[in-house]
Amino acid sequence: MTLSANDRARYQRHLALREVGVAGQQKLKAARVLVVGAGGLGSPSALYLAASGVGTLGLVDGDHVELSNLQRQVLFDTASISRPKAEAGRDRLMGLNPDIDVIAHAVEVRAANVSEIIAGYDVVLDGTERLGTRDLVNDACVIARKPLVSAAIHRFEGHAMTYVPHRGPCYRCLFPEAAEGLVPNCADAGVLGVLPGVLGAIQATEAIKLILGAGETLVGRLLTYDALEMRFHEFRFARRADCAVCGDAPTIDRPRDAVQPLDEVAAANVHRISATELQGLLRDVHPRGSAPLLVDVREPHEFSVGHLAGAINIPVGELPRRLREIPVAPVFMCRSGGRSLAACRIAAGAGVAEATNLEGGLLAWARDVDPTFEVAAVN
Repeated sequence: MTLSANDRARYQRHLALREVGVAGQQKLKAARVLVVGAGGLGSPSALYLAASGVGTLGLVDGDHVELSNLQRQVLFDTASISRPKAEAGRDRLMGLNPDIDVIAHAVEVRAANVSEIIAGYDVVLDGTERLGTRDLVNDACVIARKPLVSAAIHRFEGHAMTYVPHRGPCYRCLFPEAAEGLVPNCADAGVLGVLPGVLGAIQATEAIKLILGAGETLVGRLLTYDALEMRFHEFRFARRADCAVCGDAPTIDRPRDAVQPLDEVAAANVHRISATELQGLLRDVHPRGSAPLLVDVREPHEFSVGHLAGAINIPVGELPRRLREIPVAPVFMCRSGGRSLAACRIAAGAGVAEATNLEGGLLAWARDVDPTFEVAAVN
């Protein structure tokens, strides 16, 4: 695709970059990118992709704009309230850059439509909140051999990763399937309003690099971000030979709808515990009784700085292959609660009963139980 005079004026800062230039901007203009979820993550990623000149953007979301969305979903304004997100988002993106095409998919992503929706796009970005939808989008992309940039947020933390066919592990390699309800959503747990802006910008960056063929993507790396400490960290992980969708003998050969929400019996096997509640539990253990298994999922250098007595160290990136070391009823913990939530999902997905998360992590322990406890910084 050739660049018009208007294109050259609009994208002159890109044209000045050796890694982009005219040829790269032409690639962006010819590219088709799908953003699944027009929420906190999809808002900034879509805005930046539109501003960058991605020629065709698809926006998938079946919800309507609510007042509570405006704290973090910067694609919308007050006048957008009650409008379908996909349509309001399309209008906003077209207002930002009328030279691109924006396709509104005002539907909920399901197994029945996901393959058809992603078929017309080169790269997929997933910013959905539900775990089952992330699994569904991942599976569809693996099966269709589409690059996928996935991100998630929780309270003050977030993470992002990239899947490229035949080059690295997929989302399920790191997070085996678990039932909905294991991890609280933004409405239940809350989320810092600016947090999705950081992760959404990272997703847009990854998509642009994939289109340009420039730089190093997050293939095989989980990038985590702690907004409270303003620190990034990464965890390397590999493709699992037993992955249900990209493994050596996959059992998923077509997209399937998300696991239904936990029923009351299953929900009883998933727990959360505060630092003070854990202190009481450990203090009240009878000498002849068995104390709960404490599993610290931080990295070894963090664990060595300070950890709870009796805790074992299994970094979250190693957890899938070390699950045999964990019996029932483990208490997972990390620095601030994000990695241990991921550990709960991994364990529950593998059938470990009664996985418990230390809410707020060891920072909460230091704040509420033992002010002398030293929590290592993530670096």
